[in-house]
Amino acid sequence: MPKDYSRSSRVVEQIKRELAELIRLEVKDPRVGFITLTDVEITADYAHAKVFFSSLKGQDNIDEVLVGLRRASGFLRRELGRRVRIHTTPELHFVYDNSIEEGTRMSALISKVIAETPPAEDDEPGTRET
Repeated sequence: MPKDYSRSSRVVEQIKRELAELIRLEVKDPRVGFITLTDVEITADYAHAKVFFSSLKGQDNIDEVLVGLRRASGFLRRELGRRVRIHTTPELHFVYDNSIEEGTRMSALISKVIAETPPAEDDEPGTRET
């Protein structure tokens, strides 16, 4: 196994995969629907894990989603402990990740600037002097 893919990276990927499946199939709270896990960060001692998520509903109902995730965190941690064999099952901390919305907003701004900028006259092919 190459050094660049460490044990903690494999554990993070497995935690992310298992949590996504648990949330999708096992969590019955309607507040938790329509979310996507974007990343997981874990401490060196595996005691805490930050679980980053985005919501298909946008930022409108994030407080409700966070309440639902926090309420389900005990169940998720217990089930994660059964599925992932590590010495300590991490405490889960859910964090809203707005990077997708920010990326979309930045892309729209760039497109708007490009559309509003008139083309320069010297940008026509074949007219440039060297």
